[in-house]
Amino acid sequence: MAKPRMYGSRFILVCLGSLFFSASYNMLIPELPAYLTSLGGAEYIGLIIALFTLTAGLSRPFSGKLTDTIGRRPVMLFGAMVCLGCGFLYPISTTVTGFLLLRLVHGFSTGFTPTATSTYVSDIVPKERLGEAMGIQGIAFSTGLALGPALGSLIKIHFSYTVLFWSSSGMALLALVLMFNLGETLKEKKEFKLQALKISRNEIIAREAIPAGIVTLLSYMAFGVVLTLIPDWSVHVGIANKGTFFIVFTISSLLVRFVAGSFSDRHGRMVVIVFGLILLLVSTFLMGYLDTSNGLLVAATLYGLAMGVLSPAINAWTIDLSNPKEKGKAIATMYIALEAGIGLGALLSGWYYQGNVANVPGVMYACSATALLALAYLTFRNKMRKV
Repeated sequence: MAKPRMYGSRFILVCLGSLFFSASYNMLIPELPAYLTSLGGAEYIGLIIALFTLTAGLSRPFSGKLTDTIGRRPVMLFGAMVCLGCGFLYPISTTVTGFLLLRLVHGFSTGFTPTATSTYVSDIVPKERLGEAMGIQGIAFSTGLALGPALGSLIKIHFSYTVLFWSSSGMALLALVLMFNLGETLKEKKEFKLQALKISRNEIIAREAIPAGIVTLLSYMAFGVVLTLIPDWSVHVGIANKGTFFIVFTISSLLVRFVAGSFSDRHGRMVVIVFGLILLLVSTFLMGYLDTSNGLLVAATLYGLAMGVLSPAINAWTIDLSNPKEKGKAIATMYIALEAGIGLGALLSGWYYQGNVANVPGVMYACSATALLALAYLTFRNKMRKV
């Protein structure tokens, strides 16, 4: 039997929009620690990611509710517009306080757009190919994750911080144009009213998606650490371009996402997630243990494989667990956990790091421990379900 058709124009547009959206804010990541240091805020490096993820996480319940009520498209567009505006504001935020406040505002972008795009993809693809679709959409997002930092570092090297920030806005504009041309998929949408921003206690978290949220939180703490420490660690081991790690990480992630998502459709999400967590444990351990340029690139390859395996499987698992009428809420719950994991990883590692590269290996070993904890949780959950 032929597979149901999946690769229509809407799927292509949402994937391309995800690529440029991801590139828009990720192209800033490698250069922001040095930029903040130039403003006199070296001790606040850990807040670069933590503040961004704080507002991203806090906005998830709102983006989930709005995605399920006013539609997927306006929520996507709002996030892209935040990226567009922030790129123009960074050059004029020349104080540490102004910069950190802007990081808070910028976080709203990822609080909104990814929630809506993941829900949109689940609307337009056949259920039996959901893992595959999440893998491909993840490939697009991860391509932006890889190209963004590498391109951002090149722009900074050859031009200036101002040109870098403007280029970020340019990427956001491309995403905005692509997403603007998407048709709405929510059938029973409502007009936006201020009352929609009132969130009751039972609208914050989708209880059915909590298991996926726990695994997501424990898995993504390492990503917060990577975003915060790897730029400096790369220089320490002899890699001049701070975006190199992210290129290698994303290429390996791209190579496995399609296969991992499709495999989870055929053989189940748990098998794939457990394998991904084992890879995560090994890769983060090696990041700290192998303190050479080649060693770091090997670890980056394994880390990319780990996240390429985990991301589409966890996303599809979240949809599997969700109430069909509240998919946005379930995806928002998973993303709240994701942002909490990234934020905690960034904040704690930045606090412990304090500019001393000798502290990096210990942080990486702690990341291995969180992956082990996620494996223990899944083992316990599966045993309880069998009782």
